[in-house]
Amino acid sequence: MYRLYDYLPSGNGYKVRLVLKQLALPYELIELDIRTGATRSAEFLAKNPNGRIPLLEVPGKGFLPESHAIIAYLAEGTRLIPADAFERARMWQWMCFEQYNLEPNIATLRFWLKLGRTRADLGEKLVEKKKNGYAALDVLEESLRDREYLAAGQYSLADIALYAYTHVAHEGGFDLAPYPAIRAWCARIERQPDWAPITQR
Repeated sequence: MYRLYDYLPSGNGYKVRLVLKQLALPYELIELDIRTGATRSAEFLAKNPNGRIPLLEVPGKGFLPESHAIIAYLAEGTRLIPADAFERARMWQWMCFEQYNLEPNIATLRFWLKLGRTRADLGEKLVEKKKNGYAALDVLEESLRDREYLAAGQYSLADIALYAYTHVAHEGGFDLAPYPAIRAWCARIERQPDWAPITQR
């Protein structure tokens, strides 16, 4: 059985948990509180020297870090990865966009605010993260205006990867009201079989 080291509020961990649930793959969850330094212990660093969650322990193979590497491994050969090479590349295009444009802004600001950082504390960092986060949402909104899902006209890892932090963007102070295509897309994802909320074990 897979063993997943994770922190439930994490969007990156949520990507993995959602894939595990939707592919009906049994797993054991090991919860680690990143706020108290649990991923910086010698024991955890021996498993992942980068000291981050999520981390998947694969029986007979070892430890696999990085959310996108994990979900690509889990979903290999399944309906969550487009069969067509071009659409598969489009899926990866969106997953790269998530890591470089959306996650560093929306997820980071959400994490800072959840830690109790105030808007006054953040100052110019808040302004920059807000600007770049909204720019990422603008791109996503425009791309979803004429399609239901991000790649191959089907629900894929691209949707899971971007949904993870987009649907909780309000927790980082981002308003999704001006983004009807994004909100409709989130609703479609939440109607998928075996969908579960972000903090569900």
